Amino acid sequence: MTQNPYHMRTRYFLILTFLTLLLAGCCQKNDNLLRVDVPKRPAGQTDMLAFAAPPIDTVRVGFVGLGMRGSGAINRYLHLPTARIVALCDVVPENVEKAQAKLAAAGMPAAAAYSGDTEVYKQLCERDDVDLVYICTDWVHHVPVALYAMEHGKHVAIEVPSATSMEEIWALINTSERTRKHCMQLENCCYDFFELNTLNMAQHGLFGTIYHGEGAYIHCLSPFWDEYWNNWRLEFNRTHKGDVYPTHGFGPVCQVFDIHRGDQLKTLVAMETDAFTGPRLVKERNMDVENPDEFANGDHTTTLIRTAKGRTIQVQHGVMTPRPYNRMYQIVGTTGFAGKYPRPGYSFVPEKIKDVVDVPARYDGDSYLNDEQYAQLVEAYTHPLIKEIGEVAKQVGGHGGMDFMMDYRLIYCLNHGLPLDMDVYDLAEWCCIGPLSALSIEHGSAPVETRSRVSITHTLNKTETAYES
Repeated sequence: MTQNPYHMRTRYFLILTFLTLLLAGCCQKNDNLLRVDVPKRPAGQTDMLAFAAPPIDTVRVGFVGLGMRGSGAINRYLHLPTARIVALCDVVPENVEKAQAKLAAAGMPAAAAYSGDTEVYKQLCERDDVDLVYICTDWVHHVPVALYAMEHGKHVAIEVPSATSMEEIWALINTSERTRKHCMQLENCCYDFFELNTLNMAQHGLFGTIYHGEGAYIHCLSPFWDEYWNNWRLEFNRTHKGDVYPTHGFGPVCQVFDIHRGDQLKTLVAMETDAFTGPRLVKERNMDVENPDEFANGDHTTTLIRTAKGRTIQVQHGVMTPRPYNRMYQIVGTTGFAGKYPRPGYSFVPEKIKDVVDVPARYDGDSYLNDEQYAQLVEAYTHPLIKEIGEVAKQVGGHGGMDFMMDYRLIYCLNHGLPLDMDVYDLAEWCCIGPLSALSIEHGSAPVETRSRVSITHTLNKTETAYES
C-alpha cells in the first residue's frame, strides 16, 4: 500500500477546518457560553496539513521513557526492519538496561544509553543520528521532551495524552509549524481492528448521515497504580479536574466524523462526580501531600460535544472503581450503527448491506447482525491496512496488534515521505478535551465554545491557509 488510508478521500474534501484551541485564562462569559481568547498566531508560519517530510530509508529512533509503554514499544520496534533503535533514555537506569538486553537478545547492536535524571533526554535529542524521538514518559514530561526534540531537528511521536493544557497544545502546534517536523500523538486505538473496519464502512457511506458518536476510557487501574513511577498518574488525577485521558475513545470517533477535514468541534459541556475513591488511594500509598482529602478528579467524568454540522459526541472517563474495561466506541447514523462494547456488533438497514450480507427480508435493523452476517460484512469491508499487516500485527502484539499497526504506519509514512495518519491538529483537538472539560466543570458545567479561527481550503494539489487576525 503506497497511499495513506486516512488521506484516501483527500480529493473529495473541499473545505477543511480545524478547531482553534482556546488558551486557558482570559475567560469571558456571554450568552451562557464560556468564550476564551485565542492567542496571537506567530507571523509567517504555515500549517502542517498533509505535510510530508523527505523520505527516510531507515528511521533512526530514540526512545525516551522505558516504563510500561516504552518497554512494549521496544518489543515492537524489533520487528520493524526499516527502523533502527539507536538511543535509549529513562530516569531509572534499570529500565535502560532491560531495553538493552532486549536488543542483545534480538541480535541488535547496543543503543546509546542515557539515564539518571529528568533532564538527560536533552543529550539524546542533541544527537545527529536520531530521526524520530518516541516519547513514553509520564504526562508532565511529554511536551518538554517533544519541544526540545523538534527544536533539534527531530520528528516526534508522543504517547497519550500528548499535552495536558492549552499552553502546551499551542506550543506543540507552533513548534511543529515553525520547525517543519512531524508531531504525532500515539493514539493506538485508532488502529484497532473494529475501529479501522468501521472507519472503512463510514467512508463507503454505510451509516448514511452520521449524527452521534460515543467513546470512553473506563478502566479500573487498581492493578497498575504501583507501576507508575513516583505515583505520577495518581498525582496528576489528584491535581487536575476534567477528562484527563480522553483520546482513546475520542480519537477514533473524530476520524469517522472527519474532524478538521470537513467538520469541526463547536461546543462542549462536562460534569463529574465527587472524588469518592481518590483520597483513599492517596492515603493507602502514603503520598506526601498536605491534605490527602483534597482530590480534584472525580471518580467519573462525562463530556458532551457538539460539532459545527449539528452532530454530538459523548466521552467518558473513569479509572477509580471496579468496572469491566470499556472504550464505549459507538457510531450512530441514519442507516446504520456500530458498537464495540460489551460486544462488537453492527446493525444496518437492509439496503445498505444486501449486496454483501445475507439478511432476511423482514430484517429492519433493530438488532445486531448475527455472527455469520457480521463475518460477511467484515470480510467485505476489511480496512486496507488490516489486509496488509493485520496478521503480522496479531503475532507481534501490543493490545491485540493495534500498537504494532500504529508503529508500522508511522515508520512506513516516514520511509516513503507520506503525510502521517494523524497530524499535530488531531493531537491538539483530541487533547483539548482535557483542559476544556475542566473549564466547564469549574464553572458549574457551563458550555464552552470552541470557535474556529482558522480556515483551510484544500485541493489535491494545493493547500491555502488564512489566519484570522
